[in-house]
Amino acid sequence: ALPISQEKKEDEIQAIATMMEKQAQIVVKTREVSEEDKRRKAAVLAQYANITDEEDEEDDEKGAAATAGIPLEKSFFKNTNLEDVMNARKQEKDTLREEAQKKKEQDKLQREKDKLVKQERKEKEKKRTQKGERKR
Repeated sequence: ALPISQEKKEDEIQAIATMMEKQAQIVVKTREVSEEDKRRKAAVLAQYANITDEEDEEDDEKGAAATAGIPLEKSFFKNTNLEDVMNARKQEKDTLREEAQKKKEQDKLQREKDKLVKQERKEKEKKRTQKGERKR
């Protein structure tokens, strides 16, 4: 008889083998693809396959304009995602800058108003104390 640990290992190996057999029996249904879909797929793959190493290097030199990995003259549309994101960030920064400037101006005006109010209060207090001294 085999030692207990050896039996457990063999049982585990057997269990793994049966699971693998069951998985191998599972058949995946193949999807019917129409001729038009095949042509479309072939056209897209051909478009991407036309890129050579030299064109990739040129695109890298161009920078953000060719982020899709397709030379702009070969693509059907222009990738504007990066441009849109950069514009949105710039607009957001500009808006925040304008808001900060407005707040700064409002704070300045409020300080001036507070200063005037404080000065008027002091003057009133001064007049009151002067009247009080006169009455004595």
